[in-house]
Amino acid sequence: MSTTVHPTQVAPSAVVVTASRVVYLLIAVIIAISLVIQIVLVITGGADARSGGVDMSVGLATRFARIFSAFTILSNLIVFAVSVLLAIDPLRDGRLWRVARLDALLSIVITGIVYAVVLAPQVNLTGWALVITIGFHYLSPWLTLGAWLVFGPRPRFTWSTVAWAFLWPLAWVVFTFIRGGITGWYPYPFLDATRLGFDGAVRNALMVLVVAIVFAVLLKLIDRVLPAALRR
Repeated sequence: MSTTVHPTQVAPSAVVVTASRVVYLLIAVIIAISLVIQIVLVITGGADARSGGVDMSVGLATRFARIFSAFTILSNLIVFAVSVLLAIDPLRDGRLWRVARLDALLSIVITGIVYAVVLAPQVNLTGWALVITIGFHYLSPWLTLGAWLVFGPRPRFTWSTVAWAFLWPLAWVVFTFIRGGITGWYPYPFLDATRLGFDGAVRNALMVLVVAIVFAVLLKLIDRVLPAALRR
């Protein structure tokens, strides 16, 4: 994708470009380390960063399927991919890229908020599970948001970008309820329709959706008005 600077634009300094690359590479490394530790724990029967629990009653393949279908892991994988690409080219652009960029921001910040407000008070993590959750739920979300606020590049998002960014989270919710209805397993307690009833679980999902919509609108407005170290 082109990073050509037009005559009317001021090229970002080499220091700014290098700093942005270092930050995005740091985010990618944090996620990669957390993911490797989580995979080792899944294989060895250790606790996961989502619940702190261990379920050895199911096979390894099922444990992997559950971990890699959790919103936490999926959102961090998106951030990892986006961060690697930004470390290579901080001025990367394109219609699909803008959706992926907003997806990374939106999904990872919602991950951080939901974990801090809803899930963290319910778990008592120690050891490597605590290390993982710091990486996935604290460092990754807020470093990603902070990097975007500082470096941008902006402006990039349109209302169409915002709408498309909700496609995969909504698909994930539908998939989660369908699979949960078949298997009886849900990745998060607040979505557990077996325990809460379908109405209660859907109500909780809608509450998170409302928070996500508000935050997406806020990101769109910030994208338009807040200057960035890197500009389109």
